[in-house]
Amino acid sequence: MGLLSAGSPLSWEETKKYADHVRQHGIIQFLNIYHKLKDRQKDVLKWGDEVSCDMQLIYPLCFYSYPYSHPTLWRPEYGSYMIEGTPGQPYGGTMAEFNTVEDNMRKRRQEASSLLPNNQSICTVTSFPRLGCPGFTLPEFLPTPVEKGASKSLFFPDEAINKHPRFSTLTRNIRHRRGEKVSINVPIFRDQNTPSPFIEKFPNATGDDAKAAMPDHIYMDAMGFGMGNCCLQMALSAAAPFYRGYVSDIDCRWGVISASVDDRTKEERGLEPLKNNKYRISKSRYDSIDSYLSTCGEKYNDIDLTIDKEVCSQLIKEGNGARNTGIGQRTQRGDIAGSWGQAGIAAVDGCYTTLNGAEAEPEDYTLMSIDTIINGKEGVFPGLLPILNSYLENMEVDVDTRCTILNYLKLIKKRASGELMTVARWMREFVSNHPDYKHDSVITDKINYDLMVRCNKIANGQTSCPDLVGFTTSKTKPSGNETIV
Repeated sequence: MGLLSAGSPLSWEETKKYADHVRQHGIIQFLNIYHKLKDRQKDVLKWGDEVSCDMQLIYPLCFYSYPYSHPTLWRPEYGSYMIEGTPGQPYGGTMAEFNTVEDNMRKRRQEASSLLPNNQSICTVTSFPRLGCPGFTLPEFLPTPVEKGASKSLFFPDEAINKHPRFSTLTRNIRHRRGEKVSINVPIFRDQNTPSPFIEKFPNATGDDAKAAMPDHIYMDAMGFGMGNCCLQMALSAAAPFYRGYVSDIDCRWGVISASVDDRTKEERGLEPLKNNKYRISKSRYDSIDSYLSTCGEKYNDIDLTIDKEVCSQLIKEGNGARNTGIGQRTQRGDIAGSWGQAGIAAVDGCYTTLNGAEAEPEDYTLMSIDTIINGKEGVFPGLLPILNSYLENMEVDVDTRCTILNYLKLIKKRASGELMTVARWMREFVSNHPDYKHDSVITDKINYDLMVRCNKIANGQTSCPDLVGFTTSKTKPSGNETIV
């Protein structure tokens, strides 16, 4: 992400004065880039990964400026306890580069870990189970749910937000534009001793501080509960079953992060008649898409969209559209299964590019399980992995790279079939079998600590976890220059 190196961010009241100007010139800038690049063809696919890390029991790290050829890059992230690592340069279009991803992720982990004392560690779990609980930071800070603060949260102290002004300003401006705090309600997992109904009491709440809390839900009220998590967002990597010290009834964090940055006003959410806003907006801006951009996907666009007609007319007049253009994608995940997913997606993208040139056949559609979509079912669908394997058989791939890719695809295959656990399922079983767990949906400090220790050992190769990743033999290659720390 881009961070300010000079100047100061504006408050929401100041930003409103320039909002239309920024929108208009953003469209102009986009169109200038579009016209400049629309006829460019045969670009090499560039891709990479982004791993966010929670730093547990950690004091601030230094962020170094490396020469361009350095194999890793580091950036601050939303939480003051987080860092973000990426490859120093994007990977290119050769199959052999799939075999360097895992090594680069390992370099980053080693590089960050080398700066920490022995009793401190980085952790790439998606959602820290007790995020927002008393004492989840060291040193401990108390939340300050007052108007002058950034988040006004009952649980997430402003000190846990990165000190760069971008993050606190974004937090405050989302709240001010919305007209109230963000509201996140995640259904509680009903275990045998979970109170019914599950209703929390908030001793430090005053006035309407907790008015959005719902019965039988885990209530959260700050951007940090979404943006303060690490990156694992895909269904096959479901890895976020715990929130604010409770076991939830969901496995993925997407709904949480979407709600954590939902800046829509009551009018835009349809709770009040439109008066000061132009449109009703059906979902948070940071959410899943409702339409396909490509021509071949237009037939599936059956959901009404909220459209700025003036901007839409301007884009059409300028000849902007998705036809014959390459549509990029951005995915995020952590490094426990990240290299498997990242390399798999890049390979699928190459396979799709090749197959997309084939003549289209009449299409049928039906409801399918994830197992059928990924692995196929005779008479229903051939499966994405069999299609990909067929593609790979016709590619020139060295033995080690092919071995690595097949290991990654095997993981995806077994996750889809249920033979291997998702991270969320594995975490649930760990908690359920912990001797301190009382089957009341509560994750204690002891349970949380033991879970993080186990995750850390798995990530560092100190213990195996065949239920989670199976048995694999790595043939990955070094990526770039040796890391200097």
